[in-house]
Amino acid sequence: MKKNVLLTGGTGFVGKELTKVLINSGYTVSILSRSKRENTASIFYYTWDIQKQTIEKDAVLNADYIIHLAGANIAEKPWTNKRKEEIINSRQQSAQLIYSVLKKNGKKLDAFISASAVGIYGAVNGEEICTEDMPLANDFLGLTCQKWEAAADQFEKLGIRTAKVRTGLVLGKNDGFLNKLSPIFKWRLGSALGSGKQYMPWIHVEDLCALYLEAVKNPNVVGPYNAAINDNTTNAVFSKTLAKVYGYKIWLPNVPGFLIKIVLGEMAKIVLTGRRVSSDKVEQLGFQFKHTDLEKTLRNCL
Repeated sequence: MKKNVLLTGGTGFVGKELTKVLINSGYTVSILSRSKRENTASIFYYTWDIQKQTIEKDAVLNADYIIHLAGANIAEKPWTNKRKEEIINSRQQSAQLIYSVLKKNGKKLDAFISASAVGIYGAVNGEEICTEDMPLANDFLGLTCQKWEAAADQFEKLGIRTAKVRTGLVLGKNDGFLNKLSPIFKWRLGSALGSGKQYMPWIHVEDLCALYLEAVKNPNVVGPYNAAINDNTTNAVFSKTLAKVYGYKIWLPNVPGFLIKIVLGEMAKIVLTGRRVSSDKVEQLGFQFKHTDLEKTLRNCL
């Protein structure tokens, strides 16, 4: 019997790529979706409603592993108080729904693996390199990620191996972070944002999926792991490199930070701040990033 991996957020950018990787690696995949879909030979679809706290429990009971990717997009809408609540609840309540099914039915998983983000270190700028054991931030991004991870930590109480993947900016073809940025640079209108000195820890979606696969297969993967290249890329370097890939040099001045704040409000912190992060812990597993050169990675994605 093939092992089954249940994905939440499986119809999103990372989820679609991860589904392919898991199937090619010999697993069957189940996906929780808000609407009913037709099953395929390797993918089984189940429905759930996070707000109503309803779920087809067989999705959970048939799973050997669960990878929890679900969560409202933090950059999709302005950060009103209502939106902030939605961002947090979409992560906490979805995990709680799965946890309640496991606990009620005495189901034991081989592992529960949750997405998280490097935003847990805070929306600030600085030279300090963030490791997984450093103090965490108490701003909105930091607290959101902490609550996200706390929702995952409760699975440990059921004796389930639990891992948390703190992800940087995900690069990939036709989607992800580049999806909104590329058209601007393609029309030669790209420039750095704010000071341009803010760090941009990034990872190619192929490496991110490989890391999730490692977390499934390797019983030593426990706790938090930074999932980002440690190459000290700043916004200015990223912008300059992306323009180079499109065949030109940036000619426009940096977009002033105050203008970005006027347009995005508090959400401007996403693009105007960034931390350096360490990839040492994940590399100590023996994991090797395939995509480590920013220019080559961008060319691969575009």
